[in-house]
Amino acid sequence: MRRRRSLAPWLALVAFLAVPPFVWPHSWLLAYLAQSATMIVFALSYNLLLGETGLLSFGHAAYAGLGALIAAHVFNASGMPLVLLPLVGGLGGALCGVLLGFIATRRAGTAFAMITLGLGELVVAAAWALPDWFGGEAGVAIDRASGARLTGPLAGWSFGPAREAYALIAVWCVVASVAMFALSRTPFMRLANAVRDNPARAAAIGCYPPRVRYGVVVLSAFFAGVAGTLGLINMELVSTESVGMMRSGAVLIATVTGGTAAFFGPVAGAVVLTFFSVIVASVTRAWLFYLGLFFVAVVMAAPDGLAGFGTRHAARIAAHGWRRCRAAYLWSAAAALLGLAAIVLAVQWAYAAQFGADEGAALGALFGASAAVPLLSTLAASPPRLALLLGALAILAGLTMRRAIRAHSSLAAHATCPARLPGDAR
Repeated sequence: MRRRRSLAPWLALVAFLAVPPFVWPHSWLLAYLAQSATMIVFALSYNLLLGETGLLSFGHAAYAGLGALIAAHVFNASGMPLVLLPLVGGLGGALCGVLLGFIATRRAGTAFAMITLGLGELVVAAAWALPDWFGGEAGVAIDRASGARLTGPLAGWSFGPAREAYALIAVWCVVASVAMFALSRTPFMRLANAVRDNPARAAAIGCYPPRVRYGVVVLSAFFAGVAGTLGLINMELVSTESVGMMRSGAVLIATVTGGTAAFFGPVAGAVVLTFFSVIVASVTRAWLFYLGLFFVAVVMAAPDGLAGFGTRHAARIAAHGWRRCRAAYLWSAAAALLGLAAIVLAVQWAYAAQFGADEGAALGALFGASAAVPLLSTLAASPPRLALLLGALAILAGLTMRRAIRAHSSLAAHATCPARLPGDAR
C-alpha cells in the first residue's frame, strides 16, 4: 500500500503528459502540455532553493534564460542532435550558477533575496545592452529540425512537427523530475535541509553553510537551464523576456501555490499557473487578476500550498470516511462555485465596460456555453439586472457557506468526541 501511494504521483505525472495527446491531439493542447512540462521542471528546480534550502530567490529566471541562450548558440554553431540540447542548456545554467551563486550565497535570508534581485536586474540590463549575444528584441532563434539526425528507433524523427518536439520535451521533463527527486534524497540535500532549519547548529557539526548554499544554487541552476532549453525547443526562440523578472515571479508563484514542503507540490503549482497563463489567457485579458486572486486565496486558506491542503483533507477523509465528510465538502464546493460565478460575472462586466464586447464573448467561453453570450450581453447592458444577479449569487454563496461551516464544525466535534465503548452507560 505504501509503495502504491509513492508511485501514484509519478503515474499521475506520466498520465498527464502522455494520455491527452492521444485522446485529443490538438495543437493548442500540445502547446499547453509543452509549457506545463517546461514549468514543472522550472518549478522543481526553484524548489531546490526555496523548499530544500530556504533560499528565496528573485532572479531564478536568469539561469533558465542564460542556459537556453547558450544552448541556442551552441545548436546554431554545431548542429548537434536536438535530444542532447537540454543537457547543454543545463551545463550553461550551471556555469552561470557558478558565477552568480558565488556572489549571492555569501549571505542568506533577506540579503540573499535582495542580491538575487539585483543580479537578475543586471542580467536583464545586459540582455538589452548586448544585442549581438542576446539577439535584442528579436531574440535568438533556432530551427529544431536542422539538428543532426539520430540512428536507431528515432532515425525518422526530425523533431520539426509539434508532436515529435513535445514527445522530447515530455521525456526530458520526466527524466529531470526523477533526477531531482533522487537528488532530494541524497545526504547532501539532507545537509541543505539542516542549513535551512538551523544554520548555526549545522555549522557547529562541521558544516559550512555558504558552501552548501553555493552547491544547491549550482544544482538548481543546472535544472533551470534544462527547463529554459525545453522552452527553447518548444518555441524555437529565446528572448530577453526569458531572463526577465516576470518569469522569476511566475516560478515563485507556481512553487508557493503548489507547496514547498512536498516534492510534487511545485508540479501542481506549475500545472495551475500554466492553466491560467494559457487557457484562461486565451479567453480573457483578466487572467492575471484571476491568477492573483487564486494565489491570495491559496496563501490564506492553505499556507502549505495545494499539496499540503490535499494531504490534510485526504487524511481527514481516510479517518472519518467519505460518507461522514460528504456533506461538508459538497456544501463547500457549492459555496465556492457560487462565489466564483459572482466574481467572474463582476470582473468580466468591468472588463467589458472598459475594453468592449470581446470580454462578454470571453465570459461565455469561460462558462463553456456560446448560447450564454446574448444573455450575458443583455446583463452587461443592464447594470440593475446585473447587480440583482450578483446580489442573489452573493446571498446564495453566503447561505451555502454557513451550511458548509456548520457541517465542518460538526465533523470536527465528532473528531474530538471520545469513542464510546460497548459497556458504557448512556
